[in-house]
Amino acid sequence: MGLKSLIINPGSTSTKIGIFEDENLLFDETLRHTTEEINSYESIFAQKDFRKNIILNFLKEKNFDINSLDFVVGRGGMLKPIPGGTYEVTDALLEDLKVGVQGQHASNLGGILAREIGDSLSIPSYIVDPVVVDEMEDIARFSGCPALPRVSKFHALNQKAVAKRYAKEAGKKYEDLNLIVVHMGGGCSVGPHKNGKVIDIFNALDGDGAFSPERAGAVPPGALVKMCFSGKYSEKEVYKMLVGEGGFNAYLGTNDMRDVDKMVEDGDAKAKEYRDAFILQMSKDIGSMACVLNGKVDQIIVTGGIAYDKAVVAGLKERCEWIAPFTVYPGEDELLALAQGGLRVMNKEEEAKPY
Repeated sequence: MGLKSLIINPGSTSTKIGIFEDENLLFDETLRHTTEEINSYESIFAQKDFRKNIILNFLKEKNFDINSLDFVVGRGGMLKPIPGGTYEVTDALLEDLKVGVQGQHASNLGGILAREIGDSLSIPSYIVDPVVVDEMEDIARFSGCPALPRVSKFHALNQKAVAKRYAKEAGKKYEDLNLIVVHMGGGCSVGPHKNGKVIDIFNALDGDGAFSPERAGAVPPGALVKMCFSGKYSEKEVYKMLVGEGGFNAYLGTNDMRDVDKMVEDGDAKAKEYRDAFILQMSKDIGSMACVLNGKVDQIIVTGGIAYDKAVVAGLKERCEWIAPFTVYPGEDELLALAQGGLRVMNKEEEAKPY
């Protein structure tokens, strides 16, 4: 018999869950919540019991015996900066998720729900590779403005998962490789993985680096300062221009690359120009991270939803394949990545890291 796990990945208006036996998905579900339901709670933490009851009721409807579970894993949230890995949800980690030491986000509920359900069954609860994973080299933290140090916030869960997947398939240790991982989704991040650590990164959460379907990327700072003090926009309006309503959303009114490709196929010259600009900017990020690795790159790994886009991947290869060969893992299987992180600890392949 394999080890059974409940995996919990909360989003702003949904809670994705999966039941695994070892790495085999038995079933999953996206439990959706209306805006009215979410807005009825005064804080992220206040949603805890609401979401927990929905999860447990769904499992009951599926006639799944929760007492057969061996461990629970939740999506990590806005904790203090920590190295990558699997962490047991200790009291200290739980408290930091509750208060949101780096901000309030639905992902904070992942570890909170995992701990509550795990404790009720007397089984371990974990989080894996939250967005605040920070393994940056010290020299990568300088921005040129002491008041604005560079910080590490990116798609750590998927980046780490595909990097370890590639290493396993290549018959090598993740810690022995130099990789560039390119995550392309609503936001994009390009990480240089050196000997098992992501030693530099653009802050993808706030939209740094290349523009993406929803983020503006690194905009000209002088012009941004003038816009902020023009009196035309509130702080919230400016931030939405950069994160949420930037990138392809701003240029073409869509955050779906399939829509962009359709526009290009229909002869929309502007859509092609924006897509080409996106490919150029992503390529520049890849090139800069190749320099971080001193040009010694074993593989470039492309992942995320946009990795399904053949035109984008072909454009990246055309500009960057001289750096290293490409491996493409389309999509992002976050539930599996979370399950694998818990399994590595349960199977004693690695130890849970202290928080």
